[in-house]
Amino acid sequence: MSAHKDFVKPNEAYVASFGDKGNLPLPPSKKLLIVTCMDARINVYAELGIREGEAHIVRNAGGVAKEALRSIIISQRLLGTREIAVFHHTGCGMLTFDTAGLREQAVDEFEFLDVESDVKFLQEHPLVLPETKVTGWVYEVETGKIRQIV
Repeated sequence: MSAHKDFVKPNEAYVASFGDKGNLPLPPSKKLLIVTCMDARINVYAELGIREGEAHIVRNAGGVAKEALRSIIISQRLLGTREIAVFHHTGCGMLTFDTAGLREQAVDEFEFLDVESDVKFLQEHPLVLPETKVTGWVYEVETGKIRQIV
């Protein structure tokens, strides 16, 4: 069965309660960008109380900051974000791999970093605005709890 066949009915319910969200400004109101993993168990909006229009959410395998850099630059330079929160999580599928193991499978371009390394990468990167507040977090998929690491 194809999952896409289930899109229309929930969308109709969403549209019915959409209200004036079409008038939200393009820049996120909290001036916040969140980098997190693409793991389907993570609901950034619910776990952090974020609503539409408040933050940019950038997701990739492992929530790797280096892979989010293009989006971060656009978000900062064109849309005014000044804070970045990097979220990794427990039970991440990326923990079952390592860089050396992936290279054996002919995947050479990836380096898997911890949350502290991702924060340091952003704090030191010349294209990230120097006044940017960067924090690092871990989301516990077992409990839903978040912890600030950096």
